[in-house]
Amino acid sequence: MAQSPDSSNKLIRLPQVQEIVPYSRSTIYALIARGEFPAPVKLAGGRASAWVLAEVLDHAAERISERQPA
Repeated sequence: MAQSPDSSNKLIRLPQVQEIVPYSRSTIYALIARGEFPAPVKLAGGRASAWVLAEVLDHAAERISERQPA
């Protein structure tokens, strides 16, 4: 029997990624190409992709920590 995933290894699809970071699909893939956003994991023979939730949350936390104080 498989264990339920915790947030460190849970996979999420693009709409859920976009709920965490307000980037368009094209911006996400451009950032991935530049190495500035976590790359997705290929699923189902390479036709579907998903992201590791913890990696997306880490990316968002880094953006927050980079902002300048008001």
